Amino acid sequence: MKDVKIFPGFLKGEVKVPPSKSLCHRAIIAASLAQGQSVVDNVVLSEDILATIQGVQALGAEVIFQQNKLVINGCQLAAPNNCIIDCNESGSTLRFLIPLGLRTENIITYRGVGNLGNRPLDPYLEIFKEQDILYSNDKLPISVSGILKPGTFNIKGNISSQFVTGLMFALPLLDGDSTIFISGPLESKGYIDLTIDILSSFGIFILNNNYQSFFIKGRQEYKPRKYTVEGDYSQAAFWLAAGVLGSDISCLELKQSSKQGDKFIINILKSAGAEFEMQDAYLKALPTELQAFKIDVSQYPDLAPILTVVAALSKGTSRITGAGRLRMKECDRLRAITAELNKLGAVILEENDSLTVRGSASLAGGHVDSWGDHRIAMALAIAATKCSEPVIIHNSKAVNKSYPNFFEDYNKLGGNLHEWNLG
Repeated sequence: MKDVKIFPGFLKGEVKVPPSKSLCHRAIIAASLAQGQSVVDNVVLSEDILATIQGVQALGAEVIFQQNKLVINGCQLAAPNNCIIDCNESGSTLRFLIPLGLRTENIITYRGVGNLGNRPLDPYLEIFKEQDILYSNDKLPISVSGILKPGTFNIKGNISSQFVTGLMFALPLLDGDSTIFISGPLESKGYIDLTIDILSSFGIFILNNNYQSFFIKGRQEYKPRKYTVEGDYSQAAFWLAAGVLGSDISCLELKQSSKQGDKFIINILKSAGAEFEMQDAYLKALPTELQAFKIDVSQYPDLAPILTVVAALSKGTSRITGAGRLRMKECDRLRAITAELNKLGAVILEENDSLTVRGSASLAGGHVDSWGDHRIAMALAIAATKCSEPVIIHNSKAVNKSYPNFFEDYNKLGGNLHEWNLG
Protein backbone atom coordinates (compact mmCIF):
# COMPACT_ATOMS: atom_id res chain seq x y z
CA MET A 1 0.00 0.00 0.00
CA LYS A 2 1.27 3.45 -0.91
CA ASP A 3 -0.64 5.41 1.74
CA VAL A 4 -2.18 4.07 4.93
CA LYS A 5 -4.79 5.50 7.29
CA ILE A 6 -4.39 4.42 10.92
CA PHE A 7 -7.11 4.91 13.52
CA PRO A 8 -5.87 5.41 17.09
CA GLY A 9 -5.81 2.40 19.37
CA PHE A 10 -3.46 0.12 21.24
CA LEU A 11 -2.02 -3.07 19.81
CA LYS A 12 -2.10 -6.50 21.41
CA GLY A 13 -0.59 -9.90 20.65
CA GLU A 14 2.60 -11.62 19.60
CA VAL A 15 4.87 -10.55 16.79
CA LYS A 16 7.68 -12.55 15.25
CA VAL A 17 10.45 -9.98 14.92
CA PRO A 18 12.03 -10.15 11.45
CA PRO A 19 15.62 -11.33 11.10
CA SER A 20 18.40 -8.80 11.63
CA LYS A 21 19.04 -6.97 8.39
CA SER A 22 22.56 -6.08 9.54
CA LEU A 23 23.45 -9.70 10.24
CA CYS A 24 21.78 -10.94 7.07
CA HIS A 25 23.84 -8.62 4.83
CA ARG A 26 27.02 -9.81 6.50
CA ALA A 27 26.16 -13.51 6.45
CA ILE A 28 25.27 -13.43 2.74
CA ILE A 29 28.58 -11.80 1.84
CA ALA A 30 30.67 -14.07 4.09
CA ALA A 31 28.95 -17.15 2.68
CA SER A 32 29.58 -15.89 -0.85
CA LEU A 33 33.30 -15.65 -0.06
CA ALA A 34 33.51 -19.23 1.24
CA GLN A 35 34.54 -21.97 -1.17
CA GLY A 36 31.73 -24.50 -0.95
CA GLN A 37 28.07 -24.44 0.01
CA SER A 38 26.66 -22.42 2.90
CA VAL A 39 23.11 -22.02 4.15
CA VAL A 40 21.82 -18.75 5.61
CA ASP A 41 18.56 -19.46 7.40
CA ASN A 42 15.77 -17.12 8.57
CA VAL A 43 15.89 -14.60 5.73
CA VAL A 44 13.29 -12.02 4.70
CA LEU A 45 13.69 -10.65 1.19
CA SER A 46 13.47 -6.95 1.94
CA GLU A 47 14.63 -4.51 -0.73
CA ASP A 48 18.01 -4.04 0.96
CA ILE A 49 18.67 -7.77 1.29
CA LEU A 50 17.66 -8.35 -2.33
CA ALA A 51 20.21 -5.71 -3.35
CA THR A 52 22.99 -7.58 -1.54
CA ILE A 53 21.91 -10.93 -2.99
CA GLN A 54 21.93 -9.49 -6.51
CA GLY A 55 25.28 -7.83 -5.78
CA VAL A 56 27.06 -11.05 -4.82
CA GLN A 57 25.41 -12.81 -7.75
CA ALA A 58 26.84 -10.16 -10.09
CA LEU A 59 30.25 -10.91 -8.57
CA GLY A 60 29.89 -14.62 -9.30
CA ALA A 61 28.22 -16.28 -6.30
CA GLU A 62 25.30 -18.67 -6.78
CA VAL A 63 22.36 -17.89 -4.50
CA ILE A 64 19.16 -19.93 -4.30
CA PHE A 65 16.19 -18.91 -2.11
CA GLN A 66 14.34 -21.84 -0.52
CA GLN A 67 11.62 -21.39 2.10
CA ASN A 68 13.10 -18.47 4.06
CA LYS A 69 16.68 -19.61 3.64
CA LEU A 70 19.46 -19.02 1.15
CA VAL A 71 21.67 -21.75 -0.27
CA ILE A 72 24.89 -20.06 -1.36
CA ASN A 73 27.75 -21.52 -3.39
CA GLY A 74 30.69 -19.21 -2.80
CA CYS A 75 33.43 -18.18 -5.20
CA GLN A 76 35.52 -15.47 -3.46
CA LEU A 77 33.71 -12.92 -5.66
CA ALA A 78 35.92 -12.18 -8.65
CA ALA A 79 34.02 -9.70 -10.80
CA PRO A 80 33.70 -10.03 -14.57
CA ASN A 81 34.67 -6.98 -16.62
CA ASN A 82 32.07 -4.22 -17.00
CA CYS A 83 30.05 -5.71 -14.15
CA ILE A 84 27.15 -3.53 -12.96
CA ILE A 85 26.00 -3.73 -9.35
CA ASP A 86 22.65 -2.09 -8.60
CA CYS A 87 22.61 -1.28 -4.90
CA ASN A 88 19.07 0.13 -5.04
CA GLU A 89 19.05 2.32 -1.88
CA SER A 90 21.17 0.07 0.34
CA GLY A 91 24.20 1.78 1.84
CA SER A 92 25.36 -1.54 3.31
CA THR A 93 25.35 -3.21 -0.11
CA LEU A 94 27.34 -0.39 -1.68
CA ARG A 95 29.94 0.08 1.02
CA PHE A 96 30.41 -3.62 1.77
CA LEU A 97 30.89 -4.65 -1.86
CA ILE A 98 33.17 -1.88 -3.18
CA PRO A 99 36.37 -3.29 -1.59
CA LEU A 100 35.46 -6.82 -2.71
CA GLY A 101 35.14 -5.58 -6.28
CA LEU A 102 38.82 -4.64 -6.16
CA ARG A 103 40.04 -8.23 -6.33
CA THR A 104 40.55 -7.88 -10.09
CA GLU A 105 41.33 -4.95 -12.37
CA ASN A 106 38.03 -5.37 -14.15
CA ILE A 107 35.75 -2.35 -14.31
CA ILE A 108 32.79 -2.48 -11.94
CA THR A 109 30.03 0.12 -11.93
CA TYR A 110 27.97 0.74 -8.79
CA ARG A 111 24.65 2.51 -9.06
CA GLY A 112 21.70 3.20 -6.81
CA VAL A 113 18.51 5.19 -6.33
CA GLY A 114 17.02 7.68 -3.88
CA ASN A 115 19.35 9.33 -1.43
CA LEU A 116 22.07 6.68 -1.81
CA GLY A 117 23.86 8.81 -4.39
CA ASN A 118 24.21 11.61 -1.84
CA ARG A 119 25.71 9.46 0.89
CA PRO A 120 29.48 10.00 1.15
CA LEU A 121 32.15 7.65 -0.19
CA ASP A 122 35.10 9.79 0.96
CA PRO A 123 37.02 7.08 2.87
CA TYR A 124 37.10 4.86 -0.20
CA LEU A 125 37.96 7.74 -2.51
CA GLU A 126 41.02 8.47 -0.34
CA ILE A 127 42.08 4.83 -0.60
CA PHE A 128 41.61 4.93 -4.37
CA LYS A 129 43.91 7.93 -4.61
CA GLU A 130 46.54 6.42 -2.33
CA GLN A 131 46.59 3.11 -4.22
CA ASP A 132 46.20 4.50 -7.78
CA ILE A 133 42.83 2.82 -8.22
CA LEU A 134 40.87 4.39 -11.07
CA TYR A 135 37.39 5.74 -10.43
CA SER A 136 34.98 7.74 -12.56
CA ASN A 137 33.10 9.90 -10.08
CA ASP A 138 32.91 10.90 -6.42
CA LYS A 139 29.29 9.73 -6.15
CA LEU A 140 26.92 7.30 -7.82
CA PRO A 141 27.04 6.03 -10.40
CA ILE A 142 30.72 5.27 -9.92
CA SER A 143 32.94 2.95 -11.98
CA VAL A 144 36.01 1.53 -10.26
CA SER A 145 39.01 -0.40 -11.62
CA GLY A 146 42.08 -1.56 -9.75
CA ILE A 147 43.57 -4.02 -7.28
CA LEU A 148 43.22 -3.38 -3.56
CA LYS A 149 46.63 -3.81 -1.89
CA PRO A 150 47.30 -4.76 1.73
CA GLY A 151 48.76 -2.20 4.10
CA THR A 152 47.65 0.58 6.40
CA PHE A 153 44.20 2.12 6.15
CA ASN A 154 43.16 5.26 8.05
CA ILE A 155 39.43 5.74 8.70
CA LYS A 156 37.76 8.52 10.68
CA GLY A 157 35.67 7.21 13.54
CA ASN A 158 32.83 9.70 13.13
CA ILE A 159 31.69 8.46 9.74
CA SER A 160 29.81 5.30 8.90
CA SER A 161 31.23 2.07 10.29
CA GLN A 162 30.16 0.49 6.99
CA PHE A 163 33.50 1.52 5.49
CA VAL A 164 35.36 -0.40 8.18
CA THR A 165 33.15 -3.44 7.62
CA GLY A 166 33.72 -3.30 3.86
CA LEU A 167 37.48 -3.40 4.37
CA MET A 168 37.17 -6.19 6.93
CA PHE A 169 35.48 -8.40 4.32
CA ALA A 170 38.17 -7.85 1.69
CA LEU A 171 41.49 -7.48 3.54
CA PRO A 172 41.72 -11.09 4.86
CA LEU A 173 41.83 -12.31 1.24
CA LEU A 174 44.83 -10.19 0.24
CA ASP A 175 48.41 -11.46 -0.05
CA GLY A 176 49.71 -9.47 2.93
CA ASP A 177 48.69 -8.26 6.37
CA SER A 178 46.75 -5.03 6.93
CA THR A 179 45.84 -2.69 9.76
CA ILE A 180 42.84 -0.36 9.93
CA PHE A 181 43.55 2.66 12.15
CA ILE A 182 40.60 4.64 13.54
CA SER A 183 41.09 8.36 14.16
CA GLY A 184 38.87 9.74 16.92
CA PRO A 185 36.13 7.82 18.74
CA LEU A 186 34.51 5.11 16.65
CA GLU A 187 30.75 5.51 16.29
CA SER A 188 28.40 2.55 15.81
CA LYS A 189 30.79 0.13 17.52
CA GLY A 190 27.98 -2.41 17.75
CA TYR A 191 27.99 -2.86 13.98
CA ILE A 192 31.73 -3.57 14.02
CA ASP A 193 31.13 -6.16 16.73
CA LEU A 194 28.57 -7.84 14.45
CA THR A 195 31.03 -7.87 11.56
CA ILE A 196 33.85 -9.39 13.60
CA ASP A 197 31.46 -11.99 15.03
CA ILE A 198 30.15 -12.99 11.59
CA LEU A 199 33.68 -13.18 10.16
CA SER A 200 34.79 -15.36 13.05
CA SER A 201 31.90 -17.74 12.46
CA PHE A 202 33.03 -18.09 8.83
CA GLY A 203 36.67 -18.73 9.81
CA ILE A 204 38.18 -15.23 9.59
CA PHE A 205 40.11 -13.74 12.52
CA ILE A 206 40.42 -10.00 13.17
CA LEU A 207 42.32 -8.55 16.13
CA ASN A 208 40.44 -5.65 17.73
CA ASN A 209 42.75 -3.25 19.58
CA ASN A 210 40.10 -1.48 21.70
CA TYR A 211 38.40 -0.08 18.56
CA GLN A 212 41.48 2.10 17.92
CA SER A 213 42.90 -0.25 15.32
CA PHE A 214 42.15 -3.63 13.77
CA PHE A 215 44.87 -6.04 12.65
CA ILE A 216 43.90 -8.32 9.76
CA LYS A 217 46.17 -11.12 8.67
CA GLY A 218 46.22 -11.82 4.94
CA ARG A 219 45.80 -15.12 3.08
CA GLN A 220 42.89 -16.23 5.25
CA GLU A 221 40.08 -18.42 3.92
CA TYR A 222 36.35 -18.17 4.49
CA LYS A 223 34.82 -21.49 5.55
CA PRO A 224 31.31 -22.54 4.46
CA ARG A 225 28.75 -23.18 7.19
CA LYS A 226 25.09 -23.01 8.16
CA TYR A 227 24.15 -19.73 9.80
CA THR A 228 20.76 -18.76 11.30
CA VAL A 229 19.99 -15.04 11.42
CA GLU A 230 18.61 -13.88 14.77
CA GLY A 231 15.75 -11.41 15.29
CA ASP A 232 16.40 -7.71 14.71
CA TYR A 233 16.47 -5.43 17.76
CA SER A 234 16.30 -2.31 15.57
CA GLN A 235 12.93 -3.53 14.27
CA ALA A 236 11.80 -4.82 17.66
CA ALA A 237 12.40 -1.29 18.97
CA PHE A 238 9.19 -0.12 17.30
CA TRP A 239 7.08 -2.77 19.04
CA LEU A 240 8.85 -2.25 22.37
CA ALA A 241 8.13 1.48 22.10
CA ALA A 242 4.49 0.71 21.38
CA GLY A 243 4.50 -1.44 24.52
CA VAL A 244 5.74 1.26 26.88
CA LEU A 245 3.21 3.65 25.30
CA GLY A 246 0.27 1.40 26.22
CA SER A 247 0.15 -1.60 23.89
CA ASP A 248 0.54 -5.24 24.94
CA ILE A 249 3.02 -6.84 22.55
CA SER A 250 5.24 -9.88 23.05
CA CYS A 251 8.29 -9.81 20.75
CA LEU A 252 9.40 -13.27 19.63
CA GLU A 253 12.64 -14.47 18.00
CA LEU A 254 14.97 -12.14 19.94
CA LYS A 255 18.25 -13.48 21.25
CA GLN A 256 18.94 -12.19 24.75
CA SER A 257 22.70 -12.75 24.36
CA SER A 258 22.70 -10.79 21.10
CA LYS A 259 25.65 -8.54 20.23
CA GLN A 260 23.43 -6.16 18.27
CA GLY A 261 24.09 -2.59 19.36
CA ASP A 262 20.42 -1.71 19.03
CA LYS A 263 19.64 -4.08 21.89
CA PHE A 264 20.48 -0.98 23.94
CA ILE A 265 16.88 0.13 23.31
CA ILE A 266 16.07 -1.83 26.48
CA ASN A 267 18.48 0.25 28.57
CA ILE A 268 17.27 3.51 27.06
CA LEU A 269 13.62 2.74 27.78
CA LYS A 270 14.52 1.62 31.31
CA SER A 271 16.19 5.00 31.85
CA ALA A 272 12.81 6.56 31.05
CA GLY A 273 11.09 4.33 33.64
CA ALA A 274 10.07 1.35 31.52
CA GLU A 275 9.79 -2.19 32.85
CA PHE A 276 10.08 -5.43 30.88
CA GLU A 277 9.04 -9.05 31.00
CA MET A 278 11.91 -11.17 29.71
CA GLN A 279 11.65 -14.89 29.01
CA ASP A 280 13.60 -17.22 26.74
CA ALA A 281 10.69 -17.16 24.29
CA TYR A 282 9.71 -13.49 24.29
CA LEU A 283 10.43 -9.92 25.36
CA LYS A 284 7.64 -7.55 26.37
CA ALA A 285 7.79 -3.86 27.32
CA LEU A 286 5.12 -2.98 29.85
CA PRO A 287 2.93 0.16 29.67
CA THR A 288 4.59 2.88 31.73
CA GLU A 289 4.25 6.57 32.53
CA LEU A 290 7.53 7.57 30.96
CA GLN A 291 9.86 10.29 32.19
CA ALA A 292 12.08 12.48 30.03
CA PHE A 293 15.48 11.10 29.16
CA LYS A 294 18.79 12.10 27.59
CA ILE A 295 20.59 9.85 25.13
CA ASP A 296 23.58 10.11 22.79
CA VAL A 297 22.56 8.02 19.76
CA SER A 298 25.94 8.07 18.00
CA GLN A 299 26.29 4.35 18.76
CA TYR A 300 22.63 3.56 17.94
CA PRO A 301 21.61 5.93 15.11
CA ASP A 302 18.80 3.73 13.78
CA LEU A 303 16.96 4.07 17.10
CA ALA A 304 16.65 7.86 16.86
CA PRO A 305 13.29 8.08 15.00
CA ILE A 306 11.39 5.82 17.38
CA LEU A 307 13.11 7.33 20.42
CA THR A 308 11.85 10.72 19.26
CA VAL A 309 8.31 9.33 19.29
CA VAL A 310 8.85 8.00 22.81
CA ALA A 311 10.27 11.36 23.94
CA ALA A 312 7.28 13.20 22.45
CA LEU A 313 5.00 11.10 24.67
CA SER A 314 7.08 11.21 27.88
CA LYS A 315 6.71 13.59 30.79
CA GLY A 316 9.21 16.44 30.64
CA THR A 317 11.80 17.56 28.13
CA SER A 318 14.11 15.00 26.53
CA ARG A 319 17.37 15.45 24.63
CA ILE A 320 18.59 13.25 21.78
CA THR A 321 22.19 14.09 20.88
CA GLY A 322 25.00 12.72 18.70
CA ALA A 323 22.60 12.45 15.77
CA GLY A 324 24.40 14.39 13.03
CA ARG A 325 24.90 11.34 10.78
CA LEU A 326 21.14 10.89 10.61
CA ARG A 327 21.06 13.68 8.05
CA MET A 328 22.73 11.35 5.53
CA LYS A 329 20.46 8.33 5.76
CA GLU A 330 17.61 7.47 3.38
CA CYS A 331 16.52 11.01 4.11
CA ASP A 332 17.51 13.73 6.58
CA ARG A 333 16.01 11.84 9.50
CA LEU A 334 16.42 14.66 12.00
CA ARG A 335 14.47 17.05 9.83
CA ALA A 336 11.94 14.40 8.80
CA ILE A 337 11.00 13.13 12.25
CA THR A 338 10.85 16.70 13.58
CA ALA A 339 8.63 17.97 10.78
CA GLU A 340 6.24 15.02 10.76
CA LEU A 341 5.79 14.64 14.52
CA ASN A 342 5.30 18.39 14.87
CA LYS A 343 2.44 18.05 12.36
CA LEU A 344 0.84 15.68 14.89
CA GLY A 345 1.17 18.21 17.68
CA ALA A 346 4.58 17.31 19.11
CA VAL A 347 6.94 20.07 20.21
CA ILE A 348 10.41 19.30 18.88
CA LEU A 349 13.30 21.69 18.33
CA GLU A 350 15.74 20.54 15.66
CA GLU A 351 19.37 21.55 16.10
CA ASN A 352 22.55 20.72 14.18
CA ASP A 353 23.08 17.23 15.58
CA SER A 354 20.42 16.95 18.27
CA LEU A 355 16.75 17.21 19.10
CA THR A 356 15.05 18.76 22.12
CA VAL A 357 11.64 17.16 22.65
CA ARG A 358 8.96 18.48 25.00
CA GLY A 359 6.69 15.61 25.91
CA SER A 360 2.90 15.44 26.18
CA ALA A 361 0.30 12.83 27.08
CA SER A 362 -0.96 12.37 23.52
CA LEU A 363 -0.71 13.69 19.97
CA ALA A 364 -3.26 14.84 17.41
CA GLY A 365 -3.90 13.26 14.03
CA GLY A 366 -3.45 14.36 10.46
CA HIS A 367 -1.42 13.81 7.31
CA VAL A 368 2.26 12.93 7.55
CA ASP A 369 4.88 11.63 5.12
CA SER A 370 7.57 8.98 5.45
CA TRP A 371 10.02 11.00 3.31
CA GLY A 372 10.66 7.64 1.59
CA ASP A 373 12.34 6.35 4.76
CA HIS A 374 11.34 3.02 6.30
CA ARG A 375 12.22 4.01 9.87
CA ILE A 376 10.26 7.27 9.65
CA ALA A 377 7.20 5.38 8.34
CA MET A 378 7.32 2.82 11.15
CA ALA A 379 7.93 5.46 13.84
CA LEU A 380 4.89 7.43 12.68
CA ALA A 381 2.75 4.28 12.74
CA ILE A 382 3.68 3.73 16.39
CA ALA A 383 2.95 7.39 17.16
CA ALA A 384 -0.54 6.85 15.72
CA THR A 385 -1.41 4.53 18.62
CA LYS A 386 -1.33 7.59 20.92
CA CYS A 387 -3.11 10.10 18.69
CA SER A 388 -6.59 11.50 19.21
CA GLU A 389 -7.50 11.38 15.51
CA PRO A 390 -6.54 9.15 12.58
CA VAL A 391 -3.08 9.45 11.05
CA ILE A 392 -2.60 9.17 7.29
CA ILE A 393 0.96 8.15 6.37
CA HIS A 394 1.89 8.97 2.80
CA ASN A 395 4.53 6.82 1.09
CA SER A 396 4.04 4.09 3.67
CA LYS A 397 5.49 1.49 1.28
CA ALA A 398 8.93 2.74 2.33
CA VAL A 399 8.82 -0.06 4.93
CA ASN A 400 9.64 -2.51 2.11
CA LYS A 401 13.26 -1.47 2.41
CA SER A 402 13.74 -3.41 5.65
CA TYR A 403 10.42 -4.78 6.98
CA PRO A 404 7.99 -5.59 4.15
CA ASN A 405 5.44 -7.17 6.52
CA PHE A 406 5.39 -4.31 9.03
CA PHE A 407 1.84 -3.16 8.32
CA GLU A 408 0.65 -6.77 8.01
CA ASP A 409 2.03 -7.40 11.51
CA TYR A 410 0.50 -4.12 12.71
CA ASN A 411 -2.87 -5.31 11.46
CA LYS A 412 -2.47 -8.76 13.09
CA LEU A 413 -1.83 -6.98 16.39
CA GLY A 414 -5.25 -5.38 16.13
CA GLY A 415 -4.26 -2.15 14.46
CA ASN A 416 -7.14 -0.41 12.74
CA LEU A 417 -5.53 0.56 9.46
CA HIS A 418 -6.69 0.85 5.88
CA GLU A 419 -5.25 1.68 2.54
CA TRP A 420 -6.01 5.33 1.96
CA ASN A 421 -6.78 6.98 -1.37
CA LEU A 422 -7.61 10.64 -1.95
CA GLY A 423 -11.24 10.85 -2.91
